[in-house]
Amino acid sequence: MTRGFHRSARAALVAGLGLLAPALAATPAAAHFQELLPSADVLPDGGPVTLDLVFTHPMERGPVMDMKKPKRFGVKADGKVRDLTGTLTDAAQDGKGAWRATYDLKQPGAAVFFVEPQPYFEPAEGKYIIHYAKVVVDGFASGEGWDALVGLPVEIEPLARPTGLWTGNVFRGIVRKAGKPVPFAEVEVEYVNDGAVKAPNDAFVTQVIKADKDGVFTYAMPRAGWWGFAALVEADAPMAAPDGKKVPVELGALMWVKATDMVPAAAQAR
Repeated sequence: MTRGFHRSARAALVAGLGLLAPALAATPAAAHFQELLPSADVLPDGGPVTLDLVFTHPMERGPVMDMKKPKRFGVKADGKVRDLTGTLTDAAQDGKGAWRATYDLKQPGAAVFFVEPQPYFEPAEGKYIIHYAKVVVDGFASGEGWDALVGLPVEIEPLARPTGLWTGNVFRGIVRKAGKPVPFAEVEVEYVNDGAVKAPNDAFVTQVIKADKDGVFTYAMPRAGWWGFAALVEADAPMAAPDGKKVPVELGALMWVKATDMVPAAAQAR
């Protein structure tokens, strides 16, 4: 009777796991990315640029997470930091909070836009997420000032100019926390998918690379469009979850970079 009971229990367990496996396999391994995407990475004649702020899974085109109004949104240009939080307007997507702003580039040089969002509690992972995102827009195609640091708690310092990049170019950066390089930091990479790309399986959704001992990472962008680099580190102190329990805080240093296809001169003339 005992052996028979154990055989029956094992059979039930195997059957249960068999039913569970497809459900687990169907669960996407999606990474959260704080998007901060401008209408262009280079403005040859200066002028207005529009920036969209959305908290989502870019490669899988959603879902969109509810983004409260950021604690801080601004730009560093000409060596000065300007607060632009008051310029944000509601641009909700799929019924979830998202934001938009417009800024006029009147002088040559890089404008480094950045955002400090409100902490987002992710119950599925039992932690808060704060992703400090930034993106560089080059005014008047100057090619200057692109490596300026904002001074965020966690930040990527670009080692390759993040504007005017061809598809296939390599982007390199240093992961910094409190200004110091983070050895062997993990960096997640995702493509902002417009629906034209279908991942063969979940392993292709989020690329994962590690920085070296000096906090330097390298990645070659294989397709035209916007690419997000998210260096993830844990905060020094936990925060209280909605139920009052202390939970870890994931800090993300995000940087957005655009790759552009080479177009033959004959095609441009048409």
